[in-house]
Amino acid sequence: MAKLDQKAVDLIEKPNFGYLATLNKDGSPQVTPVWVDYDRENNYVLVNTAIGRVKQKNVKRDPRVSLAVADASNQYNKVIIRGRVVEVTMDGADEHIDKMAKKYLGKDRYPWKSSSEKRVIIKIKPERVVY
Repeated sequence: MAKLDQKAVDLIEKPNFGYLATLNKDGSPQVTPVWVDYDRENNYVLVNTAIGRVKQKNVKRDPRVSLAVADASNQYNKVIIRGRVVEVTMDGADEHIDKMAKKYLGKDRYPWKSSSEKRVIIKIKPERVVY
């Protein structure tokens, strides 16, 4: 496991978008812009999504991922994290997406939640970190 240094944590904790790469069933890459968060206690990068989305299905089948996070004001200031999804959980996912809406939109609640979707948190364990 690679421990994230303060530069990586700063990029993740600011409202910078991440670009999450997962692997499709046929082995081809799939990249999605995502909101990102950091669990300091466990050194996990967190991504919130809904059950049934492509990234959720892909990481369930193959936990290998890569995530790039670039500073919105200077795209050359970036971090690339390769790792594995160690857990996908519904626990706290609705509250977490509201936290991400506050960070990225300045809103107290996630405005696009539908009653039919079930939110999950994807927990990524970093294995390699490059700048």
